[in-house]
Amino acid sequence: MIKKSTAVLSMAGMLITGGSVLAEDVTLQIESWRNDDISIWRNQIIPAFESEHPGIKLDFQPMAPTQYNSALNSKLDAGTAGDLVTCRAFDASLQLFQNGQLTDLTDLESMSNYSDVARSAWSTDDGSQTYCVPMASVIHGFIYNQEIFDELDLDEPTTEAEFYAVLDALLEDGSYIPMAMGINDQWEAATMGYANIGVNYWKGEEGRKALINGDARLTDEEWVEPFRQLERWTDYLGRGFEAQSYPDSQNLFTLGRAAIFPAGSWEISVFRDQADFDMGAFPPPVPAGADECYISDHTDMGMGLNASSPHQEEAKIFLNWMGSSEFATLFANAVPGFFPLSDADFKLEDSLAQEFVSWRNECNSSIRPFHQILSRGTPNLSNESWNTSANVMRGTSTPEEAAEVMQTGLSSWYAPQQ
Repeated sequence: MIKKSTAVLSMAGMLITGGSVLAEDVTLQIESWRNDDISIWRNQIIPAFESEHPGIKLDFQPMAPTQYNSALNSKLDAGTAGDLVTCRAFDASLQLFQNGQLTDLTDLESMSNYSDVARSAWSTDDGSQTYCVPMASVIHGFIYNQEIFDELDLDEPTTEAEFYAVLDALLEDGSYIPMAMGINDQWEAATMGYANIGVNYWKGEEGRKALINGDARLTDEEWVEPFRQLERWTDYLGRGFEAQSYPDSQNLFTLGRAAIFPAGSWEISVFRDQADFDMGAFPPPVPAGADECYISDHTDMGMGLNASSPHQEEAKIFLNWMGSSEFATLFANAVPGFFPLSDADFKLEDSLAQEFVSWRNECNSSIRPFHQILSRGTPNLSNESWNTSANVMRGTSTPEEAAEVMQTGLSSWYAPQQ
């Protein structure tokens, strides 16, 4: 009996002392709306992380984008949400943090790898707390048909004057629509029009923060001038642009019928699949007299930690890894046009994506002007900019009238602008 007891105790000791070997792996479930990224996560990102971090498994479980916000809120309220939460930019995620449903990540080791601009979409209004790790952004600019430019001996424009010289040359030749953009869907007029070029006029973060603080108004010249530029664009958009949808514009460009496309970098993958010609890209042209350039480097998604997750430390290991060069390179090459926001070095295989991201080294980055704080009331300033930008381009509003409409709407509910 003594020998048997000793054997049992010995086995029990082995189970205890060998617990780190025999213990089950911790599995972290990731919530996301990016259901088109399943293969990227499961075939590239997850294997890379798990190979370096034995004992921690990742389970990527996306849902339909249109259902994500409501479904995630319900799961968080019910205590059934995953450990890691892919974060929408700005107020939707801020509300989750204010509700105590996202962990404060301000002191996360890798957070020092992200700039104030990168963190702005997932920080409190005063910037003192950050609750999601910045994951990716999209950059605005212009994509062009290299073959058309070569045929007509055109160079990439860098200044506003050169930009219009290129458009005039295309218009005079008459073989191609100089620029493909319609206003039927409205949002493209504001996003690839007003926000794209406007950043050079209001000087990026300087102007955006001045508007938030009440030190600038939308009727100031730097906010009106981008409307004047959109009004001028209409000479180059081809007949019927007023009724032209966003997919129509994409098709005109990828079929080789238009030379330039005012774009977001998210177009890269789409255009690579559909266009059979070489493409180039240039940032928003610099106005006369400007001594610096600015780009809209707009925050798109982040990753947060469910405050109720029982695996806080394991999740933070993954969130820290997201700030590494390895993650940045994997993600950026898997989803060309969605760019990592950390300062970690990464190398892009797609030349067009590399061109877009290189502008970070040449110009000052900012986000779209109305997405933080300024669109919380009614009328929603971001949505209002869709309508006003489109109205200027269809000729039913002057630039000055459009600016006044936006300022009146903002002043009606936003105290610093009253």
